Amino acid sequence: MYARLLEHRVRDALADTPVVLIIGPRRAGKTTMVRTIGEDGQSYLTLDDQTVLAAARADPAGFIRGLDRATIDEVQRAPELLLAVKKSVDEDYRPGRFLLTGSANVLTLPRVADSLAGRMETIRLLPLAQAEILGQKPTFLESLYAGVLPRPNHQAIGDELVGLVLAGGYPEAISRASERRRQDWIQSYLT
Repeated sequence: MYARLLEHRVRDALADTPVVLIIGPRRAGKTTMVRTIGEDGQSYLTLDDQTVLAAARADPAGFIRGLDRATIDEVQRAPELLLAVKKSVDEDYRPGRFLLTGSANVLTLPRVADSLAGRMETIRLLPLAQAEILGQKPTFLESLYAGVLPRPNHQAIGDELVGLVLAGGYPEAISRASERRRQDWIQSYLT
């Protein structure tokens, strides 16, 4: 598992915002990150589970009513939940009530934009950055702001740079043993 640079932003948002939505492409690590962030006593529900999805669709208000603090994964599968989340948050505006994940297109659903405006912070999670893959903290911008022109310890150039670019940042792709296997995974993902 990789430490994500955005994890601190999610934790900060949960400290002062009732609803936090993590969006991004599939397989970028949203579920892994929210499972890491989830606190003791906080419910974790995934709408990939058909039973949970059916319950959420059948009675959105009843589904949300029983939750004090919850992570709901893949919320785009039941957008009707969002009005119930709004009602719950309007009645109890404590920060960190709901941590949601969804595909990047969840914000195009009119019910999301209309129902949670002013109640939700959205954080976009992309595939892994090189610093995350290498387990390093990026310092380039901090150095520039401090007036120091940083010198990289190692510069990837030529074939090494091409290899890094082709490997990409999807955790599942970079875990493949060979370039051919990474390409096969990426091709399947795109298809």
